[in-house]
Amino acid sequence: MAEAYIVDAVRTPVGKRGGALASMHSADLGAHSLAALMQRTGVDPGAVDDVIMGCCDTIGSQAGDVARTAWLVAGLPDHVPGVTIDRQCGSSQQAVHFAAQGVMSGTQDLVVAGGLQNMSAIPISAAMLVADQYGFTTPFAESPGWRARYGDVEVSQFNSAEMIAEKWDCSREEMERYALASHQRAKQAIAEGRFTNEIAPVQLADGVFDTDQCPRDTSLEKMAGLDPLAPGGRITAGVASQICDGSAAILLASEQAVKDHNLTPRARIHHLSVRGDDPIWMLTGPINATKHALAKTGMSIDDIDLFECNEAFASVVLAWMKETGAPHEKVNVNGGGIALGHPIGATGARLMTTMLNELERTGGRFGLQTMCEGGGQANVTIIERL
Repeated sequence: MAEAYIVDAVRTPVGKRGGALASMHSADLGAHSLAALMQRTGVDPGAVDDVIMGCCDTIGSQAGDVARTAWLVAGLPDHVPGVTIDRQCGSSQQAVHFAAQGVMSGTQDLVVAGGLQNMSAIPISAAMLVADQYGFTTPFAESPGWRARYGDVEVSQFNSAEMIAEKWDCSREEMERYALASHQRAKQAIAEGRFTNEIAPVQLADGVFDTDQCPRDTSLEKMAGLDPLAPGGRITAGVASQICDGSAAILLASEQAVKDHNLTPRARIHHLSVRGDDPIWMLTGPINATKHALAKTGMSIDDIDLFECNEAFASVVLAWMKETGAPHEKVNVNGGGIALGHPIGATGARLMTTMLNELERTGGRFGLQTMCEGGGQANVTIIERL
């Protein structure tokens, strides 16, 4: 099968809720990363076969195939199409998969993958609220077929995070220590300039925005004072990912395109897969998806130099590490969603951008990325640095 190469990857700095990017139209937010990617690679944008971007809650400024709109807003050629996909939190990681598959199939040569999300403007699950204007219900759970299969159990990421914490014996203190480490790692990465190469600064009316806003000056004492999200529960806002805004874009190319456009690839796609799990548990997907990916490739945990496992909640990553044996010193080494935020439609591409740069910084060869997704799903991508 043909190879799919990562030529370059770029992202915006992540803006906290109500922060630097809050007033930016979603199409302009996506356009910023797309324009920066094209400028950095020097590729003729007219040679791009397709633009695939992840985005959830595609209403308001994110409606109407925002991937296509973002490409046009960036001033890029009309004849290049775009498509917006929704695999919940894994949307832009799946965008990378679809782009790579197009290249590996031999039907496409240059494909842009990425994602965008303005959670300040369009709150998480906003589409569901529009569907049911009377409250925070889950419209799909009103399906008679769904109820016949799963009953009237509430489907909630918060319930799932609590269930995982209980099953894998993740104490509140253990989760808070993990969350504190995420903030400390992110702040160290920012201080050392580890994100500089991957960030395309955004020119705003009041200056240039070039640094992730979400990492906090926190402590175990501060987190211990937070109220749990459910009475008697272990999960608090301190051990959950942050609501935020951002976008990211990645250029994938075939071997022929690399030659034709005189490109120097930074990595190759070594493996990609996606698996489903129990939708009520929802956030356990990365465990079996990772085991499946390693079995398919004949690799072991020890063969992987860096891991990005999305920090939707601390319990998700802690349970995943306990089940897979991935060592914390190789996992989310520059912080994760708890510290850097989780702009849901963009996170997959953001994680891959960060993982690629960290492999280059440390000299690692293989990086594995996975993340929990709504509906009990999880993507796994393994890339090899070149």
